[in-house]
Amino acid sequence: MGDATGIGKFLLIAGLGMAGLGLLMMAGSRIPWLRLFSLPGDVRVERDNFTFFFPITSMLLLSALLTLILWIAGWLRR
Repeated sequence: MGDATGIGKFLLIAGLGMAGLGLLMMAGSRIPWLRLFSLPGDVRVERDNFTFFFPITSMLLLSALLTLILWIAGWLRR
């Protein structure tokens, strides 16, 4: 029963995190300073029949944020 409880907690936290990210992305379209994937440093190359998009700054920001969240979650679990 302990394993099912742990998996349930993980799924609940993951679902809340995804909902929060969805809300953040929806709010980002209305709030200019919250726009993810259109930050300075995100590479966008557009040609006639070709578009290349590499969101390097957004990915670095998300990586740092997720690392911090997981580090805090691991610290709180001890």
